[in-house]
Amino acid sequence: MINLAQKDVSHTLGKFIVTAMGVGMLLGIVLIMIGVYRGMISDAKVLINDIGADMWIVQQNTLGPFAESSRVHEDLKDIIRAVNGIDKTGALTFQNIQLPTATKPIRVTAVGFDPYGSISPINPSRIIAGRTLRRDHYEIVVSDKTGFKLNNYIQLGRHRFKVVGITHGTVASGGSPLVYMSLKDAQELQFLFSNNRIRNDRLRGIVNRNSHLVNAIVATIRPGYSPEIIANEIRKYQHKSVYTQAQQTAILTQNVIKTASKQIGMFTAILVVVSTIIISLIIYTMTLEKMKEIAIMKLIGIPNNMIVKMIAQETMLLGILAFIFGNIFAHLIYNKFPKRVVLETPDALGLFIVIIIASVLASLVAIRKVIKADPASAIGG
Repeated sequence: MINLAQKDVSHTLGKFIVTAMGVGMLLGIVLIMIGVYRGMISDAKVLINDIGADMWIVQQNTLGPFAESSRVHEDLKDIIRAVNGIDKTGALTFQNIQLPTATKPIRVTAVGFDPYGSISPINPSRIIAGRTLRRDHYEIVVSDKTGFKLNNYIQLGRHRFKVVGITHGTVASGGSPLVYMSLKDAQELQFLFSNNRIRNDRLRGIVNRNSHLVNAIVATIRPGYSPEIIANEIRKYQHKSVYTQAQQTAILTQNVIKTASKQIGMFTAILVVVSTIIISLIIYTMTLEKMKEIAIMKLIGIPNNMIVKMIAQETMLLGILAFIFGNIFAHLIYNKFPKRVVLETPDALGLFIVIIIASVLASLVAIRKVIKADPASAIGG
């Protein structure tokens, strides 16, 4: 049996492929948008997974340092360590800072921790050069995204910090690179003011500002103990908010990036609708161009279902080719984006199903035109 769709496509093959490439670029952007969302989720989990804490203790009635301001006393880690069932504790600070460079400052998230403590936020497997921190002062570990090299010096506040280690794949929930410094240096940067500000405060009667603050206390739990029972005990007697690792991850993925995920979802939906409309218009235009031929087919006795099948097959083929070109386009450009883009096979398969459904819907307008075509119009015209 003659395949009418194959014959028709081969007749205008160049035009058909170029059209599929154009639609494919739109679908490639759809995949990139989904990949940006996946990248945000992946980035949000990097630091939490690297720290590997079972429990996060933060300021009462706050969601923790990733969602809002949180300040607790550094010595709380010693109190928490004495709680029955707690194995190890650590104090951490988080702050956004600008690293000065020769061209323009680089925005990073600085993590402060005790180099001699039992919990470190630096995953050894992520260090690609140098080492972790070994001193209380003036050492820093940076992400390779910052562009700094080993033994470079970075001026921050009143002091110069030596780059002693470089990591790869370390990013904050917002996508900014992570840098690591000692807790004492981080506290000075975050909680202490300049000399002029201190003198001004003293004239106002403000003295002895406490710099022994941190943004969160993290802890690990011994095997056999219930995290919820320990968390309730800390909430009751220490008057702090306590979250498990799963809860802290949920706060990041559901609260912190919730608005961004909604925006990405809306853009993705709009692009899919636009792609469907474009495919519909293209197939409708191609159908109009061959209305005389379709009228002749109907005149010589070719049934409507064969002609409808031809239109549907062309639409499906256009959607499939556009999806293939879209995948190629997305994989060619995804690593050019400043934020991490994660392309996953299930997302691509989901988009493929959506495109197939959209192609079927897009063919309905042209099919309606074909069914109403008058065979008599093929005569004399």
